[in-house]
Amino acid sequence: MLMVNIADAKAKLSEYLEAVARGERVVICNRNKPVAELRAVEEAATGPRDLTPLFPDWTIDAAFFEPLPAHELALWEQGDPPDVTGASRVAEERAHYGSAPKRRPLRK
Repeated sequence: MLMVNIADAKAKLSEYLEAVARGERVVICNRNKPVAELRAVEEAATGPRDLTPLFPDWTIDAAFFEPLPAHELALWEQGDPPDVTGASRVAEERAHYGSAPKRRPLRK
């Protein structure tokens, strides 16, 4: 483990990054008190995640991967058909309060 002060880290950053790439830890100190650590970034997983430990009983039907019929696609793209009952799609109506309060004139 390398411990360096901020001025050294600024002056020799590329050297410390090479040390981190080799597997060393670099601790950056401010007046000899540790404040930060340089460490290598772990590689991100590129493959699909295995979710079977979370949901062992689930199975995906092959029909899930089939394209949707044209009428269902139209519903997704255009939205629901209009409601003939006239019911509002909003759970609650917007609150109607009185007019805005009048402001008193400023004193001079």
